[in-house]
Amino acid sequence: MATKTTLNSKNLEALGAERLAELLIEVSTGDAAMKRRLRLELAGAASPAEAAREVRKRLASIARGRTFIDWQKRRAFVADIATQRRAIVDQIAPGDPGEALDLLWQFLSLAGPVYDRCDDSSGAIGDEFRAACVDLGAIAQVVGPDPERLAERTFDAICANDYGQYDDLIALLAPALGPKGLDHLKARVMDLARTPVATPPDREREKIGWATSGPIYADQIARSRHDSTVQLALEAIADAQGDVDGFIAQKTDKAKT
Repeated sequence: MATKTTLNSKNLEALGAERLAELLIEVSTGDAAMKRRLRLELAGAASPAEAAREVRKRLASIARGRTFIDWQKRRAFVADIATQRRAIVDQIAPGDPGEALDLLWQFLSLAGPVYDRCDDSSGAIGDEFRAACVDLGAIAQVVGPDPERLAERTFDAICANDYGQYDDLIALLAPALGPKGLDHLKARVMDLARTPVATPPDREREKIGWATSGPIYADQIARSRHDSTVQLALEAIADAQGDVDGFIAQKTDKAKT
């Protein structure tokens, strides 16, 4: 049986709002993460617009960050971005889903800069970006954005899928894209397929590694990534459109490569 000194919600409520406020100010002194959390809670209580302002400011700060996030800092960083994501979904989306959708795109744009300066051997950071993609799909259905504009944003995202953060994006956004958006996205991907990566003259090729078969060049990696982006996108679009023949064709082409 819990005693009166057990740390739980009921016992803390007995302290009263004034004393709890004093304690929060005391424990947050010198703790930047706690202060951010409290400011975010206050903003959320004020209005979705105030919460959005706090989240946008924090996301911009993370984007500017240069410090390497090693395993010792990873847990606090994951908690930070998880707090921002949950604020978007729980505090902002119910009152202003359009603003929440835009903030989720901003959140997802952090993936590249963050992965460039972190050790995510645990996969915890990646889990937050994948969760944001799921949130994006759900909120996009509520907002109902222009399908062609959404397709353009989706296309830009899959072309920047350097760390696999957007692997499931097309499937998740398919309901919001609808037939018109999926057709537009397919046309953009087909245009990309017809724009192959150029091979520079031999003397200008950049060696980035070696394999048993010889040197590995930057343009080889770029070409492989380009082809993979096209193939996986067309496969996901065919699946979303219920195009069995198109889906099988992409699987067959993939097996040949």
